[in-house]
Amino acid sequence: MRLAVIGAGGVGGYFGAMLHAAGHEVVFTARGAHRDAMRSGGLTVVTPDGVLAVPPGACTGEEGDLRDPETVLFCVKSYDTERAAAALGSRLREGTVVISLQNGVENEEVIRRALPRCRVFGGVAYIYSTITRPGEITVGAGPRRMVFGPFGEAEPGLRASAEALLEACRAARISAELSGDIMADLWKKFIFITGAGGLTALTRLTLAEILAVDASRALLADAMGETLAVARARGVAVEEGFLDGLFATLRRFDNGTRSSLYYDLVNGKPMEIEALPGTVVRLGARLGVPTPVNRTIYAALLPYHIHNSEKRL
Repeated sequence: MRLAVIGAGGVGGYFGAMLHAAGHEVVFTARGAHRDAMRSGGLTVVTPDGVLAVPPGACTGEEGDLRDPETVLFCVKSYDTERAAAALGSRLREGTVVISLQNGVENEEVIRRALPRCRVFGGVAYIYSTITRPGEITVGAGPRRMVFGPFGEAEPGLRASAEALLEACRAARISAELSGDIMADLWKKFIFITGAGGLTALTRLTLAEILAVDASRALLADAMGETLAVARARGVAVEEGFLDGLFATLRRFDNGTRSSLYYDLVNGKPMEIEALPGTVVRLGARLGVPTPVNRTIYAALLPYHIHNSEKRL
């Protein structure tokens, strides 16, 4: 299978490297110092199971350098979605499968508008990984799983494309699942990462430290509860007891982690603030759902995002 990874950060770099190691033709794109290091020395992915090495020849650096992939793993930060999708442009043939493995619940519509000839899937990645230095990704302990699928009832050809990728992932020892309701799966992760990401960034604490104190744990529950209420107001099928089950799961693991929002904040980078708490606030206002906790997180972090975005230009 010919694949392209658009945004070879912690998520795309890991899954792409696993597929490359299994013998698939995979090309990787990135930006800035990470791109330059990949072009000169390749990509190194350090996992709990060993090290994956991708040679420099697979690292093109630019979306416009791609040549007719069958499947695209679209993994850029949400604020780069429109730019990266537009840059792909005519490089993708009609029917190319594009799977968003991004944070947020609105990226797929942006991609679909920019790439109307492609088949756009939703996707959810469960993985703790980050760029530890240019050209190197480190994957932490915990889940390394991908869930993806088409929206609504899939036409036969679309289902076949999804099943072909599922088979390729499993053959590459990637824990993968074909979703029966990808919209619900997107929102379930969104509920978690928006609350946990926002509060780890705002407090600079790990998730375990937040969960250890009654007041901060209750604040996290309130933040997630607001997002859940917005999801249900949108008609998303999130089951009763979802938050109780989520907190029960969190208590069973060592959550000495923070979030990509936190790491972007402390490293002076733009943050996915609009795609996470900003989306909750905006949709809540439209649907008449109060979101005071998410509004506070959004308002407190937004100045950092604006400042760091201006530095990036």
